[in-house]
Amino acid sequence: MIRVTQLSSLRWIWLAFIGLAFFVSCSHAPQQIAVSGETMGTTYHIRYVSANPRHDADKVKERVNGLLAQINSQMSTYDPDSELSKFNRRETTQPVVISRSLEQVVRRALEIAEETDGLLDVTIGPLVNLWSFGPEQRPEQVPTEAELAAAYERTGYQHLTVENHQLQKHIPQLSVDLSTIAKGYAVDRVAILLEQMEIQNYLVEIGGEMSMKGSKPGNQPWRIAIERPDNSQRAAQRIIEPGTNAVATSGDYRNYFQEDGVRYSHIIDPRTGAPIQHNLVSVTVVTESCMDADAYATAMTVMGPEAALQFAEQKQLAVMLIARENGDYKEYTSTAFKPFLQ
Repeated sequence: MIRVTQLSSLRWIWLAFIGLAFFVSCSHAPQQIAVSGETMGTTYHIRYVSANPRHDADKVKERVNGLLAQINSQMSTYDPDSELSKFNRRETTQPVVISRSLEQVVRRALEIAEETDGLLDVTIGPLVNLWSFGPEQRPEQVPTEAELAAAYERTGYQHLTVENHQLQKHIPQLSVDLSTIAKGYAVDRVAILLEQMEIQNYLVEIGGEMSMKGSKPGNQPWRIAIERPDNSQRAAQRIIEPGTNAVATSGDYRNYFQEDGVRYSHIIDPRTGAPIQHNLVSVTVVTESCMDADAYATAMTVMGPEAALQFAEQKQLAVMLIARENGDYKEYTSTAFKPFLQ
């Protein structure tokens, strides 16, 4: 009886082994899958690695589109029915209850405004519009001094507070534009969504802001091209391997206009109310949060090369600056950025 039981046990172990081998041989190897779409007035692209049928591209895209539509309905200044647009239209100093997502983004924007002495200011929308770079679609022309003075009176992050899930402006005509931070926040949220779906290897990009984790098939790292700031051609200035991090780049070389031989960038200096005029043309930041990277990149673009590099070293931020010097482009990198260089 003992011998028969032993043989029976061995038989089942052998059958189980054969079944496991058959399952392994028939399972699919992880594949890189791509989905893309439009959001926030720009495009998004996602690449992820999976062998799970539940991670079908159509299913992932449906979930991503739903999330991005929700964020857009909260933070868009182009959608008149968004939560933020409705807040901006309210010419009152009474506090307004807002969504947790909007609260998180505004709160972080105000924190970074303090860190950068107001060089990230989400209330300068009137100035952005006045210089033809906002949703009002103004003609590309230099505003008058009177127009600038009037717009400047309706700005200032210090006139905006968020507390107890409420947003309050202390100037009735104040408005908020989150274009310098909202795309980074959306990237972070999509990354969280992918991880909730048990996707652990991915690259998310929205309007040039990115977050990545893990690797491509074959354990190959994600590599990112930092664009050469040349509007006459598209080429890579530098290739980096950010690891599991977020990357954001701010530059003045795509969105600008010229009048009477003077170039006017869409990057507005809150201190002057006018476009920046220094030689820093691109700032790339690598950090854990894409929301932070997005905001810091904008603020440091306003600073100029010397102040931006000093700020990066003080904050131990991984930053690469590209300045236009003597008809060419020169790179400057912070200490924390050097490990990402090839």
